[in-house]
Amino acid sequence: MGVKNRRVRPGGTAKSTSESDGAYSLGFGSGVARVAVISVVAIVFSVLHGYHISSMFESDRHFSHLSTLERELTFRTEMGLYYSYFKTIAESRTFLEGLHSVMYDNVTEYPTTINVLKRFNLYPEVVLAATYRAYEAVMGMFEIPTKLCWTVNRGEGMSPVQSCEGMGEPAYFYVNSVFVQNGLMMGLFFIFGTYLSGSMVGGLLTVACFFYNHGECTRVQWTPPLRESFAFPMLALQMFLLTYMLRSRSVGWKHVVLLAACNVTFILPWQFAQFALLTQMTAVFLVYVMGFIPADRVKAIVTGHILGLMVSYVLLFGNEMLLTSFYASCLLTVMAVVSFEPLLQRQTFSIATMALQGIVFIVGCIGLKIVISKVLNVTDDAHIANILRSKFSDYRDFHTMLYTCAVEFGFMQLSTPIELSQTLVLPAGLVVVVMIIYKCIFPQAKKWFALTQDKEPTENGTGTTQSESDSPKDDDETPIDPSAALVYHLLQLMAFFLLALIIMRLKLFFTPQLCLAASLLASRQLFGWVGNQTRHALILFLILGAMSIKGSANLRHQWSILGEFSNVPHEEMMEWMVARTPPDAVFAGAMPTMASIKLSAHRAIVNHPHYEDAGLRERTKRVYGMYSRKPVEQVHRDLQAMGVTHFVLEHSWCHRRTKVGCSLPEIWDVEEPENVGKHPTCDAVKKKPEPYFKVLFKNKIYVVLKVLQIQDM
Repeated sequence: MGVKNRRVRPGGTAKSTSESDGAYSLGFGSGVARVAVISVVAIVFSVLHGYHISSMFESDRHFSHLSTLERELTFRTEMGLYYSYFKTIAESRTFLEGLHSVMYDNVTEYPTTINVLKRFNLYPEVVLAATYRAYEAVMGMFEIPTKLCWTVNRGEGMSPVQSCEGMGEPAYFYVNSVFVQNGLMMGLFFIFGTYLSGSMVGGLLTVACFFYNHGECTRVQWTPPLRESFAFPMLALQMFLLTYMLRSRSVGWKHVVLLAACNVTFILPWQFAQFALLTQMTAVFLVYVMGFIPADRVKAIVTGHILGLMVSYVLLFGNEMLLTSFYASCLLTVMAVVSFEPLLQRQTFSIATMALQGIVFIVGCIGLKIVISKVLNVTDDAHIANILRSKFSDYRDFHTMLYTCAVEFGFMQLSTPIELSQTLVLPAGLVVVVMIIYKCIFPQAKKWFALTQDKEPTENGTGTTQSESDSPKDDDETPIDPSAALVYHLLQLMAFFLLALIIMRLKLFFTPQLCLAASLLASRQLFGWVGNQTRHALILFLILGAMSIKGSANLRHQWSILGEFSNVPHEEMMEWMVARTPPDAVFAGAMPTMASIKLSAHRAIVNHPHYEDAGLRERTKRVYGMYSRKPVEQVHRDLQAMGVTHFVLEHSWCHRRTKVGCSLPEIWDVEEPENVGKHPTCDAVKKKPEPYFKVLFKNKIYVVLKVLQIQDM
């Protein structure tokens, strides 16, 4: 049963059916031939992008000639942690046995047993592992070889290694699956840009801008296992569906369910999905407040979001961070505001109504977030508020500084807007922003202020404006306003820009959205004033040519990157661990190294790089006491209390820093000012490990210490 749509609220605008139907329909207005051409071009771009990112990955690492261990070591930090669970399920005797081992895992946060599906957004690994096992089974049934192995002589005194290539190699299957998904994303971006602008030239602009600014748009070519590699393509699909819902004359339950499904596929792979969806719902709410879409359309969208959130909550085994997020509070607040619209509509002044709705939205989001967090007693996301607080004040604590001292969590660097300006995507986006404001928001603003004079009382006590009475309507009496989708994308672009400005890592939201906005240069609704379609197309191709000057140079630079992965000290340590430590050994140390130990040495660890859990943050803080200025005996006592048998000391972590005040001893000085001026604990342990530690292994990077028990001292 369809969701019935009410009329646009007073102040809403509407266009004729002929203007809104045609170019903005799913068929793009020109029949089967046009859809076929668009589909073929999208497939071509998908193949090109998949090849582009896989080639860069291979060129950077020479991945095809690495041994299994070397390939695993390329997955540093949290990448290694995620891949380890794929490997566990893929190599278990049965799929269910592997799934059980990750749902009842006591080696990731020893000795605690955790459900990593709940904690780490691992559904991509589960799906890929199941697919890999099915692929191997089918190929085995037909006796088709799935990989080719040979011996690689590495030179420089290093022993030869066996290297296998092909989809039967787990690491190959994993990364290539990521590249296929992100290749398809480029085809989706072409279709999205074409639909948004109403022109295939707009789709071409979107794709060109993405390729020309590839390093600013994505890092999948360097870090395939990261959550964003799986999640962002699903966000693009979800935004495409949302855009269609904002333009469609009627929205039914099938659209609501599809939106919910897209949300689920975005939320399940990535813990940061809630922040992107929060900005999306805020943008949709503002589009509603400004009168571009009716309340029932917002209810349909919010219903899809709530349904997706609830399904994700269940599939993540009751992950409380979803319920205590600002995103969940935002959904409840927006639904409440639009449900009480009849009461608010009795206000005689539209600006006052908008202000009241805005105040209710802000108070509701913050108030519900606080109340739900208190009721459920969840503090796992407290560090996020502290990170934001540290951005605009002198607040600092240990956990916050671990984030903010990393370059990717700093403010956007000046080089980013410079790079985007050189390829003209930023100027193009600014021109589109100005035109949306001028062509869509300014006319709407005039109606807001005109309501006071034009509104006339009716029998039910509400007013009817000239724009309402004259607006063409469909069968459901819903005026169609194509400006709604444009205003939404304007607000979404602004929201992503603010996120990127505060946390540079999140420019991976902003830059692709900017590329999408560039497609609107081809919009006749915004730029019909430049002349007929031929003249418009000529101008667009001139702009594309100008973009290509710097854009092609950026592509040549990416293609010129050649490297070969080698980390002999790390490899030596892993081989020693496998051969010389007991299977029940428990390790602690720097978070990136711990992920590698779990993946390649199959040993239990007490801390790891997935820093979103409050308990894990406190564990890591105790482990990182080795890099503080505490007494050695106190650090030893803390490690013993956690059950640690071995500590991996990386002396470079004692003094290295990304900027002043960001070495680990300096970070500890914030927490323990009484120890300022003392020698770091790591220096003392390196100089004289006894009687608390014993050196078992040492090379130029790593020192493996045995944590001596009281009876051994």
